[in-house]
Amino acid sequence: MTKKWARAALTHPAFCGLSRTHLGDLIEELADPWLARCESELRERRGAERQREAGAGPKHDLVLTDRLLVTLVHLRTGLPHAALAELYGTARSTISRAISEIRPLLAARGFAVPDHPGLRLRTLADVFAYAKAEGIRLRIDGAETQVRRPKAGRPGRRAFVSGKKKQNTIKTTTVSDGQGRLLWSGADRPGRMHDQTAMRTEGIAEQFRLHPKVTAEVDEGYRGLANEFPDQISAPPKKPKDDEPLGERYAWREMRRRQSSERICVEHANAELRQWRPLQRFTGPREDYAETHLAIASLVSDRATRRKPSTELVLARQAG
Repeated sequence: MTKKWARAALTHPAFCGLSRTHLGDLIEELADPWLARCESELRERRGAERQREAGAGPKHDLVLTDRLLVTLVHLRTGLPHAALAELYGTARSTISRAISEIRPLLAARGFAVPDHPGLRLRTLADVFAYAKAEGIRLRIDGAETQVRRPKAGRPGRRAFVSGKKKQNTIKTTTVSDGQGRLLWSGADRPGRMHDQTAMRTEGIAEQFRLHPKVTAEVDEGYRGLANEFPDQISAPPKKPKDDEPLGERYAWREMRRRQSSERICVEHANAELRQWRPLQRFTGPREDYAETHLAIASLVSDRATRRKPSTELVLARQAG
């Protein structure tokens, strides 16, 4: 089995999760950062400037295209490093080194912006500034990913236990627009922490104070935040008591349905993240989860911006 055959097979979207056009653009984008990273590591190892011309010395066993492919396939399917090494006819350590080089570059890319090629959102401040400039109503939701439970006697056995899933999880916050296109995903915290607490500790509440014109749709987990910013944040209405008139309960059900239909797009964004195997159940070290999540989220945001907006659905909803 040759590297050429392995490269041809793994470029299929079923393995890497990207179209060949998207893959080509990604290779072109990461070429310069990867070369700069390699040169920085070599200079740090030498302790001096280069003595020979660029390109001299031993060659890479895997070129940039192959390194990016094995990283994408591992992120998409969770294929073990040993299996990828067998496909390329190389050592397992070579695959592990390639993934450890490419994954930080993917995580540092940020999130693509619809209709603004070349512009990337990297912080929450960027997201809120973009929402204010474009008049976008944000959709915010939390997501949980199961992680390994620490061994007995080690710290953290209870900190990551989710009260909802009754499992060891890591929670993240997802922000999308009305079309379900991912704008930001992060704020990693232990599964034991409440969604609203995470929003306050990560500075999301502060961003609402700084941008009073930015509005958002949230679920019941952020009701306290909606009470604090009633003019900006919309949460599902409270359930009426059993002794309330039947008309009140019907009105509550209809209001809840409408609010859910406005917020369902962020659920679709979370579902798109779940198509990547590590975000279904993360089996690696928990210290690597944040970087893995950002790398996958940046790729998902690229795919989302390439989709055409569903204008027909929006117009039908407005007409109704």
